[in-house]
Amino acid sequence: MSVRYIEDKKVFLLNTKHTSYQFRVAEFGFLEHLYYGRKITDTADYLPVRIRHGFEANPYESEKDRTICLDVLEQEYPGFGVSDFRVSAISVINGDGSNCMDLRYVSHKVTDGKYRLHGMPSLRDNGGTWQTLEVLMRDPYTQVEVTLVYGVLEEYDIITRCARIKNAGEQTVFVNAAHSACISFPTDQMDMISFYGSWGHERCAERTPVRHGKITVDSARGISSHYQNPSAILCSPDATEDGGDCYGIALVYSGNFAITTEVNDFKQTRLVAGVNPETLYWELTKGSIFETPEAVITYSFQGLSKMSQNFHRTVKHHLIPPQFIHERCPVLINNWEATMIDFDEEMLVNIAGKAKELGVEMFVMDDGWFGRRTDEYRGLGDWQCNREKLPSGIPGFSKRIHDMGLKFGIWIEPEMVNEDSQLYEEHPDWCIRIPGRKPTRQRYQLILDFSRDEVVEAIFQQLYEEFKDAQIDYIKWDMNRSMTDRFSSALPAHRQGEVCHRYVLGLYKLMEKMTKAFPHVRFEGCSGGGGRFDLGVLYYMPQIWCSDDTDAVERIHIQYGTSMIYPPFVMGAHVSECPNQQTGRTVSIDTRAALAYFGTFGYELDLNKISEEEQKAVSRQVKYYQEHGLVSAHGDYYRLSDPETEREYVAFMSVSNDKKEAVVGYVQRVSGANKGIIYLRLKGLEEQAVYEILELGIKLSGAALMYAGLPMPVIKADNEARVFTLMVR
Repeated sequence: MSVRYIEDKKVFLLNTKHTSYQFRVAEFGFLEHLYYGRKITDTADYLPVRIRHGFEANPYESEKDRTICLDVLEQEYPGFGVSDFRVSAISVINGDGSNCMDLRYVSHKVTDGKYRLHGMPSLRDNGGTWQTLEVLMRDPYTQVEVTLVYGVLEEYDIITRCARIKNAGEQTVFVNAAHSACISFPTDQMDMISFYGSWGHERCAERTPVRHGKITVDSARGISSHYQNPSAILCSPDATEDGGDCYGIALVYSGNFAITTEVNDFKQTRLVAGVNPETLYWELTKGSIFETPEAVITYSFQGLSKMSQNFHRTVKHHLIPPQFIHERCPVLINNWEATMIDFDEEMLVNIAGKAKELGVEMFVMDDGWFGRRTDEYRGLGDWQCNREKLPSGIPGFSKRIHDMGLKFGIWIEPEMVNEDSQLYEEHPDWCIRIPGRKPTRQRYQLILDFSRDEVVEAIFQQLYEEFKDAQIDYIKWDMNRSMTDRFSSALPAHRQGEVCHRYVLGLYKLMEKMTKAFPHVRFEGCSGGGGRFDLGVLYYMPQIWCSDDTDAVERIHIQYGTSMIYPPFVMGAHVSECPNQQTGRTVSIDTRAALAYFGTFGYELDLNKISEEEQKAVSRQVKYYQEHGLVSAHGDYYRLSDPETEREYVAFMSVSNDKKEAVVGYVQRVSGANKGIIYLRLKGLEEQAVYEILELGIKLSGAALMYAGLPMPVIKADNEARVFTLMVR
């Protein structure tokens, strides 16, 4: 059993293959966290030491015993206002106007299998060895109840967390902080790794020591955002790719989030993660429930690499739609960088024809096919084909593409509306904006109010009617602005603090409807590139466009940081034209492909306009990905260098599950005269196996390749790549 309760010690044991997580019912019913780390067989109830701390408050029940204080006791889910002054997991405004939350243990239950959330994505059971623990807590004064829910996935060292908050009292309360998880660590010697960025510069890994006080990464943009990712890592200062304690957490959520670490003066570190409290004020009437998003947590004592692989395998086998687990994305070409919005049907057929000639498997039509869409200022919200651009319509055009021997994909942005559109003219109140104020625009568009069911249903019906008779294999789902002017005309004034979260629930409702209506379609998430790259989207869509920055050199950093939590096979990665549209940089088409192989491989250019030599390269690249993409993108991924510290080269590799094949990517970043040889030590291979390196025509043991290393070529060029394919012979 992965979940046990030791009755005489009142200790909860959550065990995975390699880890243990323990907490107990402490004095007066407080839940006290005991231990999270490498697997142990003992109960850890001996660890808490009660001593008297000066200037600290004590629970009323402790009478003259001043050794029990909540500001030091490591609470499993701390409330606000009752003497724990650190960051709280939950905060409410009670019916009498007070804001205290005093949670005490009531009961618990253990069940086999994985719990599910209502209206929100979460990890799937999908045949895993799951057990669920639910622990009921209650504030005895207000009767507000919190059920802490834990899912334990034994084989991948995964623990999931969420909380259900129920108003079991008589008076209405308002929730203004509701985190999914709280984790405590009995040390202040930890580093925090988070993932910052901006448009075109997403998920850059930043490592910094935790410090006294709070460090928060968050988003209040209505989306998980380009600027911070809803994930973080706490690790020992000596942690590397291959060693040290690493704790990772990621939210299965696509909206406003906050992850906060706080260190106190007693060498304790607390982490909380959940919905951003700055944009939450949720009315809970008698009997109603608020459910937090799911947090996914893992621990590794074998460094960052093993921690990442725990996440990667879990995403593959327990998150993405099951029909795509063992499928690679077809090699595609997208017309955006070739044509932007300015195209017609024959222009697209011409691009698709050349792509087919070079071996590409799918053509994707991007923005510009619908409504009045002649530029970016009009048309969003009207999801009917523009017959002036596409006389065949979507059914007819998709058939033309299929008749050429290609799959067909299409771009949508269903959450947006332009003021110059039929939808806005008929329903101006259907967008998020404050009455009486001129709204903020971004890309000249407004956000539809998906907190309203009728808006979600109207958009679904438009898309369903347009696509139901078409031959569509792939849909790229874009979202190109942050949320401002947060207001829904369907909610009263005192409930406007619910808009952001209700919007995300509406988004998930539309995603659920679309993916059920078109179960064979491979959806790809996108938000101005990587602005909504999170586990919530990946529940519905097996991949996300990693970044609008397609420059290969920039992608080194973007894909490195992304890989800390997310596996390569979910990263949209394409070969684009040079000079690159975002940076102006020119690198070889082979270097562009080397980065894109470790993702969902494709092209963002007009193949008719590249040289004959580059066209031959495209044919080779497509064939390579067809033969090895299930390894390069889907294998166990290893980061062989840190691009933030290693300036001379970058290297990475993926190994098949049976260890019989591997793909290694190497990029020489800076050339130089009279350079020494770099010996690249590979990882994840079978020591005794003999691998043939196809590109070099040599055979070496896995042990030699991992411990002695493979000499890299000296390349007389900057940013030039090589790819090595290893096969057991």
